This record gives sequence, structure tokens and C-alpha cells, in this order.
Amino acid sequence: MILLDSNILIYAASEQHKSLRDLLKNTESCCSIISQLEVLGYPKITAEQTRFFEAMFQLMDILPITEELIKQAIIYRKKHIMSVADAIIAATAKIFNAKLYTNNEKDFRNIKDISIVNPIR
Repeated sequence: MILLDSNILIYAASEQHKSLRDLLKNTESCCSIISQLEVLGYPKITAEQTRFFEAMFQLMDILPITEELIKQAIIYRKKHIMSVADAIIAATAKIFNAKLYTNNEKDFRNIKDISIVNPIR
């Protein structure tokens, strides 16, 4: 399973990183519901971007936030300095046994029990 971080979803919308769109079509790709919130909830999102992202979210599984996932996110937040969203995304990768694809490796570098892949490097 491939868990796409919010930044990868956003980069996929740009022409510069359109090669990332292949990840969106991959049947193993999914995202956390928190990424859907981050992407669609961005205050400066345009109507065109909203349409692109809504179509994109229909292509992939969106993983829910469960009680087990929240417990793991709490562990990560206590052990590492990270945002709530990043803790939920990291916990999602762990609970669903997914590789986390992100361009923000530094946000997750101290978490040793998940696999990180940077598809942009």
C-alpha cells in the first residue's frame, strides 16, 4: 500500500510534477482523510484546483481516522515534535502498513517504524 502525503497530492496538480499523477492512478495508492481536509480546506484553493482534487480523491481510497490510529498518533506526538496532521498521517502509515510517499522527509525522519519514500528526489 502507498500512502500519499498531502504535499504529494498538491504537487501532482502542478505541471512541473505531473509525473506524480501516475501515483494517483496506482491501485495501491491511498491517502488519509486528514490529507483530504488539508488539500480541500486550503483557504486559497481555486475552483479549478478544487475540481482537480475532488476528481483525484475519487480515484483512490481515503483511509479513515480510527481509535487505534488516534492512539498511535498520540504516541508519535508525545515522542516527536510534530503537527497533529503529520502525527495522524504517520499513524495511518503504521496502522495500515503503508509506505509513506512525501516530499517532507524531515517531518517524519525520527519515526523509525514506518517506511518513507520521496518520489520527487
